[in-house]
Amino acid sequence: MPLAMNREVFITCAVTGSGGTQDRSPYVPRSPEQIAKSAIDAAKAGAAVVHCHVRDPETGKPSRDGRLYREVTERIRDSGTDVVLNLTAGMGGDLMFDGSEAMDRMSAKSDMAGATERVAHVVECRPEICTLDCGTMNFNEADYVMVNTPGLLRDMAKRMADSGTRIEIEAFDTGHLWLAKQLASEGIIPDPVLVQLCMGVPWGAPDDLNTFLAMVNNVPSNWFWSAFALGRNQMAYVAASVLAGGNVRVGLEDNLWLDKGVLATNAQLVERAATIISNLGARVITPAEVRVKLKLEKRAPLPR
Repeated sequence: MPLAMNREVFITCAVTGSGGTQDRSPYVPRSPEQIAKSAIDAAKAGAAVVHCHVRDPETGKPSRDGRLYREVTERIRDSGTDVVLNLTAGMGGDLMFDGSEAMDRMSAKSDMAGATERVAHVVECRPEICTLDCGTMNFNEADYVMVNTPGLLRDMAKRMADSGTRIEIEAFDTGHLWLAKQLASEGIIPDPVLVQLCMGVPWGAPDDLNTFLAMVNNVPSNWFWSAFALGRNQMAYVAASVLAGGNVRVGLEDNLWLDKGVLATNAQLVERAATIISNLGARVITPAEVRVKLKLEKRAPLPR
């Protein structure tokens, strides 16, 4: 493919995620107050978009409690910080089994919910963007499947669109892009379409450049896209995404480290990404400019 560098780049900061990282770094925010503050700090450092999960304030474990989402949303909005709010809708599709001889029954550790429940916090909080994981896949754990069937995705996407929220497709492999293109062609995912390419998540698309370019080449030319990779390759993919024509995502959901042996804050990761972008000769754009590109409003409008 020819080099088609993006000269106007927006940064998304994935603030805390749903992984078991809460005890691996003191900078991984747990409470709604900590998550909101970290998101605000990331915005001040240059992130136009903040992608938020919530956690149990006491244990730090991932949660999908609507009250926690409301508090995070209200704290960010009440701060007056200009940033595009992006809430996950990825929770509630965790199918687990108790070993390879117990595949006939779902483990009690599973967290499975229907479409209404999975998007309830989106409908209530009305963020500008929410995520839709466009496929079922094995994750790193031995007996864990992330479940997103085509029927479920159609139902969730319709509820998201009806709430006035822009959908951000999360694609972990080329097949997810294939399904996303079908949903977009059916009008279930409305224009303008936004996709996040998720690289290096076991066992999705590996984060080598050949696979990355295969993913990029499967994104329709009229879509907006962004990409990230996990861990040590997070900053390398900032450069790769810009050079390939996309936007970038960094943050503690995907990587805890600023340098070898140096734990990062979200703001520091955003600052590092912004430096890379500017050194490439591109410009980091503002939340207001993102809203124009993606046809967003500060609070997702109710349908008329």
